[in-house]
Amino acid sequence: MSRFRKVLALIPLLLGLLATPAPAAPAAFTHPGVLVSRPQLDFVKAKVKAGAQPWKAAYDQASASPYASLSRTPKPRAVVECGPYSNPNYGCTDEREDAIAAYTDALIWYITGDARYAQKAIALMDAWSAVLTSHTNSNAPLQTGWAGSSWPRAAEIIKYTYSSWPNAGRFATMLRNVYLNRVINGANSNGDWELSMMEAAVGISVFLEDKTSYDKAVTRYRNRVAAYVYLTSDGALPKTVPGSGLDTRAEIVGYWQGQSTFVDGLTQETCRDFTHTGYGIAAIADVAETLRIQGEDVYGTDVGARLRQALGFQSKYQLGATVPSWLCSGHLNLGLGPVTEVGFNALNTRMGIAMTNTQTLTERQRPAGSNNLFVAWQTLTHASNPA
Repeated sequence: MSRFRKVLALIPLLLGLLATPAPAAPAAFTHPGVLVSRPQLDFVKAKVKAGAQPWKAAYDQASASPYASLSRTPKPRAVVECGPYSNPNYGCTDEREDAIAAYTDALIWYITGDARYAQKAIALMDAWSAVLTSHTNSNAPLQTGWAGSSWPRAAEIIKYTYSSWPNAGRFATMLRNVYLNRVINGANSNGDWELSMMEAAVGISVFLEDKTSYDKAVTRYRNRVAAYVYLTSDGALPKTVPGSGLDTRAEIVGYWQGQSTFVDGLTQETCRDFTHTGYGIAAIADVAETLRIQGEDVYGTDVGARLRQALGFQSKYQLGATVPSWLCSGHLNLGLGPVTEVGFNALNTRMGIAMTNTQTLTERQRPAGSNNLFVAWQTLTHASNPA
């Protein structure tokens, strides 16, 4: 072989050494292990039983909500159709809220030991798994991501802490065929879409113990986090997702809502509005939490750095800081939502990182409720939770 050919043969190896290490699914998945672990649940249960705050207030908020009603009637349908901004809305709200209700009931079951709540969670999951076949229209990927993020949280708690769930297999089949197949390949839309889709894909993969899908989802999640939150170390322009088709500065600036000045913590949707930005931040934190439970702590990596900066940057302006003229033409559409607890707990409580603005906002919003899409009861589950 010529020297030239030897060099060519070495190129793939060198590129492999330079690439980000591929994610590795755990040898054995931890259950319950989607967003909340058994040690975390035990911490919450003890705090609520002792009447300690803010957990008792957060529990009271959850248990008094319509999501916890034992008389709730599920509203499943075979095809859920969701257009732009859920117009038309054929089953979109019903599906999302039944999924949140199942998760709410599962939490209350674990905290109280009242089997009626476990049975209600099962009834909700069984109702949907008996009939749902697909999601349609333009918002179908996002709808699938949102509902698909809540269902496995509920399913993990029930399957691994309650005595009997005869239709668990049917529910798993629904998660694989109706949800996972729709979200696993992501979407080149606004970043909150793909981040929510990857939250669903990771959670479902844990429940299904599907290592291949888990690895694929984590790889896409890492790429999207890097392309969603800017860090100065990225250079003159934000990173892009492989295959996004964003090749020029003009295209990237356009994708970032016309924002051309980039600073630490700015997100791809900051200049769109804080509500959608909050969806993206919540999904980043939620997936990071699930990965930690499964043995891969990404909070100390690039993911954690971006999450910390995103939380701090958005919290500062959500708290009322004056918006400079270079940022979003001097105007921000606020409304971050109840999305800071998971990331703040991981970075501040467990890692000891000072996050003044994020702490102020988080404590001001307690107890954090639900955004009625895929975020629910994070003060209850993650406030100052060291587990």
